[in-house]
Amino acid sequence: MSKRIYIGNLPFSLTLEKLKELFSQYGEIEDATIITNKFSGRSKGFGFVEFKEDSAADAAISEMNNKNIEGREIVVKEAVPFDENKPRKKFGREPRRERQEPEDLSEEKSEESFEEQSE
Repeated sequence: MSKRIYIGNLPFSLTLEKLKELFSQYGEIEDATIITNKFSGRSKGFGFVEFKEDSAADAAISEMNNKNIEGREIVVKEAVPFDENKPRKKFGREPRRERQEPEDLSEEKSEESFEEQSE
């Protein structure tokens, strides 16, 4: 059975080959990915490594978590699937409010209210 781990706070200069080299000492890697910006191609600072054996992933998590790589303390933990139904952070934005339609003002009501205000 394979297990996928998340690696965060990666140095932006870290290559995929170097990532594989760092984690291959714990077991056979099935897949490795560094997430990049789709426009610039620059690393977003995190990635994933999938090991063939769960024990290899567990060893990598315990050994590599909080390890200093190129001046950055990386975070290594078991990856969890993205849940599209989970509410996302709003980062200070208020939720959108329903647009309130103005009251229906017929000409009669408008004239009456105008006369009341004039008095």
